[in-house]
Amino acid sequence: MSNEKKQKKPKVKPGRLEKREARMGYLFVAPWLIGVFVFLLYPLGQSFRYMWYNIRITPVETKFIWYGTKNFSQIWLENAEFPQGLVTYVWQTLVEVPIIVVFALIIAIMLNGKIKMRAFFRLLFFLPVIIVSGPVMNMLVSEGAATIPAMNVQSIISAFGMFLPQSVAESVGKIFSNMIMILWYSGVQILIFLSALQKVDPALYEAAKIDGGSGWECFWKITLPTIKPMVMLNAIYTVIFMSGNEQNELINMIKNAMFSGTKEKGYGYASAMAWMYSVIVTLVVLLFFLLLGSKKDKYDREFKRRMRRRRRQERLQIRIQRRSERNARKFANDIRRNKYKTNDGSNPDY
Repeated sequence: MSNEKKQKKPKVKPGRLEKREARMGYLFVAPWLIGVFVFLLYPLGQSFRYMWYNIRITPVETKFIWYGTKNFSQIWLENAEFPQGLVTYVWQTLVEVPIIVVFALIIAIMLNGKIKMRAFFRLLFFLPVIIVSGPVMNMLVSEGAATIPAMNVQSIISAFGMFLPQSVAESVGKIFSNMIMILWYSGVQILIFLSALQKVDPALYEAAKIDGGSGWECFWKITLPTIKPMVMLNAIYTVIFMSGNEQNELINMIKNAMFSGTKEKGYGYASAMAWMYSVIVTLVVLLFFLLLGSKKDKYDREFKRRMRRRRRQERLQIRIQRRSERNARKFANDIRRNKYKTNDGSNPDY
C-alpha cells in the first residue's frame, strides 16, 4: 500500500487545444498586466522615491535634493489645512458611505419589483454615472445644481451645534448641502445590488410567506444575508470612488502642491501628501471590511463546534480502546512469562 502511494501519477502533456486556450488566456490578460505595470506599479514606485526628495525642475535638468522626512514634518507643522482635511475626509466618509449604500439598496429593491417602465427608471438612476463626471460635474457644482435650494443648511448646522461640537456640526451640514451630489454617486451601487437581488431564489420568499413571514422579516432573514457580500463590495467601492473623485478637496490640494512654483513644494512635497492620504484611505477601507466582512452564521458555528466535539470524543474513545488493548496484551505477556502464579505454583486457567 505504501509503495502504491509512493508511485507518482504519470504526467499528461497538455494537448494542442489546451495550449491554445492557455495562450489566448495570457493574450486577454496581457493588456491588464501591461496597464498595471505601466500605469500603477511604476508611478507608485516613482512617487515613493519622490517623497524623500525636494524636486526642482529647471530648463536644464531636474534636481533631486535629499530631504528625508522633512517633507512630512513640513506638512504637519506648517500646512494646517492638510491634517484638518484628513480629519474632515474621514468623518465625511464614515457618514456619507452608509447613506449612499442604504439609498442604493432601497432604490435597487424598488427597481427589482414589478413596476411599470422599470427599464426606464433603471436607466434614469444610472444615467448620472455616465453624464455627471469630470468637467460636467464641476460645471454643475459651480452652478449650484448639487445642492437643494429650499434647504437652510445654516439652521441645520445651528441645530446640530446645540448638542454636537461645532466641527462635527459643520461636517453634518456640509453633507446636507451636498446631498444631491452624494446621491448622484449611487448609480453603480444600484446596479450591483440589482444584479445581486436577481440572483436570490424566489422559492425562499415563497416558503417564508407560507410560514407566515412578512416582507420586513423576509428582508432581514433572506434578502440582507444573501446580498451581504455585495454590501461590503459597494461600501469599499464607494470609499475608493469618493477618495479619488475630482470634487475631493484633498485631491485638489495635492494637485495644487504638485504644480506649485515655490521652493518648498513640488513633486516631492505632493508625493508625501499623497502617500499619507493613501494610508488613511487604506485604513478606512480596512475599517469597512472589518465591519461588513463576511462573518459565519451562528448556526454554522454551532454545527462546526458540535462536529469538533464529536471528533474529540471519537479520538478519545479510540485512545481508550487502544490503551485497553495494549494493557490486555501486556497482561497476557506477563502471564506467559509466569509473572502471575497461583498459590500452588501453576498459572491460572484462562
